[in-house]
Amino acid sequence: MLLLDALVNNLWVIIAALLVFLMTIAVGFLEVGEFGEKFDRALLKTLIMTCAAIFVMAFIGFNVAFAPTIDGIIGNPLYHGLFLGGFDSTVQGILNGVWWSMDTNYFNTGLTVPTYFLFETAFAAVTLALVGLVILRKVKMTAFVIYALVYFIIIWTLPAAWIWNPTGWLATLGMVDFAGGLVVHGAAAAAGLGIMLQIWREERARGLKRSEQVGVSVNRAWLTLGLLLLWLGWFGFNPGSVLAFNNEALVVVITTFLCAAACFLSTLVSTKYMLGTRPMLIDGANGVLMGLIVITPVAGFVSIGSAAVLGLLGGPLFVAGEKYIAKVKWFSDPAGLMAGHMAGGLFGVLMVAFFAQSAFAVQSGATHLPNGLLFGGGMAALDQLGLQALGIAVVIPVVFVLSFVTCWLISKGMGGITYGKRAVSET
Repeated sequence: MLLLDALVNNLWVIIAALLVFLMTIAVGFLEVGEFGEKFDRALLKTLIMTCAAIFVMAFIGFNVAFAPTIDGIIGNPLYHGLFLGGFDSTVQGILNGVWWSMDTNYFNTGLTVPTYFLFETAFAAVTLALVGLVILRKVKMTAFVIYALVYFIIIWTLPAAWIWNPTGWLATLGMVDFAGGLVVHGAAAAAGLGIMLQIWREERARGLKRSEQVGVSVNRAWLTLGLLLLWLGWFGFNPGSVLAFNNEALVVVITTFLCAAACFLSTLVSTKYMLGTRPMLIDGANGVLMGLIVITPVAGFVSIGSAAVLGLLGGPLFVAGEKYIAKVKWFSDPAGLMAGHMAGGLFGVLMVAFFAQSAFAVQSGATHLPNGLLFGGGMAALDQLGLQALGIAVVIPVVFVLSFVTCWLISKGMGGITYGKRAVSET
């Protein structure tokens, strides 16, 4: 790779990483916008998650996810040593060379260790921010900080090692997830479900018949600000995941934004005709977010037209998911983690096998991804559908179990992870 090309790629991905970091803080703004100013603790929570991600990922998490794997399961935790080589100035990729998976044998984008570390760490941080949507004022902040440390060492890093590391076992089988429909959104929902199960166990032990529900209290200014910052951050989230500044990165900008716009429109229509209610600001915000979630795992593999179709499908999927989730009594999910991130993320992962076009995929680094079923992929596309489903079938239960066990152990050590009767009404 030419030196100039490598420099441009590094600059582009650094900018993308900064935009993704912005998303973590934007999730805090979104919480305040949906649940009212008494949830300003959300802003402190997002700062804690951001700083914990940078520290723990530098210490060991980045190696666990992205170093050459041991039998395709886990990255070598001591590759280059702790803290990305610590005080060593000769580490390959720090002052010279590139990170091993960015050389000509794999992605061939010329990214250095600092660039790739910052980009993937931003993804880890925003994924935990999504997980944190379920705790609101129910979970002790100290308990969540401990959970975050475990999360960045093993819970988030395992799926990343399996799918985004080119030597991970799912990656070598051919499973793909462009920017995190499973690694980010689906896994965040599974981790959140593990937390919600422990919350419910503690609520039930206090004699409750249903989980304490957190009511929505919309602050229009904060909600709009959070949404716009998230949408802006997705400019780094998806296009940056090409890991190079090329024509495909520009295509991904359009597929991402068009899917979000189409899903906004279909969500408003679905709200009116499926629920029989007048669409509100929060419905439109959820529509944009659902479109961004749905396109995330396929953005670098599909055409602009396919992005529009996927966006139109995302609206009724979200509304139906919200309607079903509202009937569940053992957990509180007012921010739509299950209906949006779980349903949208997994739907998008499966749609790879239907909408992928190899001409786009090759430019995103997925050189062996076949055309989807809707574009003549035939048996190869059916095989891909099986691989995508396999990834879901493995990652979701593993992350759920790891998350729940972590919360259970923290609960044992702290006498519970929840505040008990202080609960959600506390100001």
